[in-house]
Amino acid sequence: MSAVEFSINTLKIFLLWFSIVNVVPVMLWVERRAAGLIQDRPGPNRVGPFGLFQAIADVIKFFWKMDPVPKHVNRFLFLIAPILSLIPASLTLAALPFADKMVIWGREYQLQVSDLHVGILYMLAIGSLGAYGILFGGWASNNKYSLLGALRASAQMISYEIPLGLAACGAVLFFGTFSLRGMVFMQDGTLFGGLLPKWGIFFQPLGFLIFFITSLAETNRVPFDLPETEGELVAGFHTEYGSMKFAMFMMAEYMNLATMSGLMTAMYFGGWHIPYVSDATLLSWLGGSVNLLAIVQLGVFFFKLYTFLLIYVWIRWTLPRFRFDQLMRVAWKNLIPLSMINLIVTAILLYFWEMR
Repeated sequence: MSAVEFSINTLKIFLLWFSIVNVVPVMLWVERRAAGLIQDRPGPNRVGPFGLFQAIADVIKFFWKMDPVPKHVNRFLFLIAPILSLIPASLTLAALPFADKMVIWGREYQLQVSDLHVGILYMLAIGSLGAYGILFGGWASNNKYSLLGALRASAQMISYEIPLGLAACGAVLFFGTFSLRGMVFMQDGTLFGGLLPKWGIFFQPLGFLIFFITSLAETNRVPFDLPETEGELVAGFHTEYGSMKFAMFMMAEYMNLATMSGLMTAMYFGGWHIPYVSDATLLSWLGGSVNLLAIVQLGVFFFKLYTFLLIYVWIRWTLPRFRFDQLMRVAWKNLIPLSMINLIVTAILLYFWEMR
């Protein structure tokens, strides 16, 4: 690899990572503003127009707050727990296909950190490592509320990763590939003579529903926020954390939300494709400019991603949380059987389709 290619690839990785990291301050504002609108109150409206600079004020506050480490904690695990949550959340972004490609100095570069042939397996495997940060943080805090939150988080993630993986298997079985980029390419075009876009949700509606519900549980969002439930556990596994260590847990949560939203966009909603408009048609409209096409595709992908993020916020401020026994019952008695049925039915239909 030449120095120029190395520099461009490094810049590409940084820009893609930076674009997802910036989801965090945007979502902090959206979360508060949406909560205000849903609860019929103003929300943040003092720092900047419409409170847009509130996130910047929060970042400054986190940097300058005191950050004491309680004497009763296991110091080493207590300090590395936020890092163990943030690193997997950052690494999972490598397999997300944001757009097709750009041409820079005569060379084509994919707008994806790496087109892994096992992209879904990579994202699910690396994403599951974030549970160690939560478990270590709760146990190392030597606090009964933190420990209960960590144990709840572990049980919840183990339970809901099963239907999450089975739902993803349905999509893998249908598309015939583990590559997210390959899945997006297969969703270009329309169905039934142009009646519907050729998106995965129309082939895997039950799989998408299961994946979406389990994504709420995997990211500890309402109604599955039992590891943090303020009314019972103060703040759960991060009760003893403050300043930037607390901020790292929050960054990991919002980055996981963005990752799940990107996964659903790529698997079920056509990725960067515009409904009813093929890439070839769009390229001709843009005068054959591959770079303009890539910019439009990036805009489409992030529009779909932020739509899912808004749905997450809407659900948080609308639904009450489950009891823990209800949460486990939903996973083991409802979602796991449904995901297995979805996988079996998909396999049978594909078998008879191939036999035609």
